[in-house]
Amino acid sequence: MKKVDFESLILFENADYLVINKPPYLSSLDDRHEAQNILDLAKAHTSDSQLCHRLDKETSGCLVIAKNPEAYRHLAIQFENRKVEKVYHAVVEGIKEFNNELVDRNLAANNKGIAKVSKDGKPAQTIFNSLKTYWAHTLVECKPITGRLHQIRVHLAYLKSPICGDTLYGGKPLYLSSLKRRFNLKKETEELPIMQRVSLHAYSIIFEGLDGNPIKVDAPYPKDFQVLVHQLEKNA
Repeated sequence: MKKVDFESLILFENADYLVINKPPYLSSLDDRHEAQNILDLAKAHTSDSQLCHRLDKETSGCLVIAKNPEAYRHLAIQFENRKVEKVYHAVVEGIKEFNNELVDRNLAANNKGIAKVSKDGKPAQTIFNSLKTYWAHTLVECKPITGRLHQIRVHLAYLKSPICGDTLYGGKPLYLSSLKRRFNLKKETEELPIMQRVSLHAYSIIFEGLDGNPIKVDAPYPKDFQVLVHQLEKNA
């Protein structure tokens, strides 16, 4: 991955917090396989930086960074008390009409970092709403109430609506040839999926600043997610 320009990722900044639009494929924390990660980039910008939560490596979108210990504590308490509002967008398989659909299923993760619904797991709740239906897919708004590993991905798979490209939890890659009736692939070339990762984006976040006022930030779709939604619109 080429060197990331951290400044260009910043969506919001004040004396206490930074909110960035995390690009896909960039780890939040130190990753021995990668030369750069969000935490190191943030510390180069503000030396006391701490990540207030994490996003999976493949997931893009809103990520909050505290610039000082007091700000970190203030937001940690809000996460603990479930006062932070997070909204994700996902493209799922099938035509789904979710209307404040609550999935309340405990999740347990194994030592390989794979989660599953299990009555012995930790409590996990997510609310789902359909934003737009297409020919065979749906753009879904996901509001996690808790913050378990792969929570949205597993809860959508539980609803038999796996996220496109989420092969770990039963989602299939989405190819243009499956959307376009007259699709011609050049000879001797292999077709690649429209989006080569899990189709999940952390679209917005709302939390309270140290002054007690709410901070709301929206993250525009990255290019690959934008292209995917555009192709679904075009071929609906």
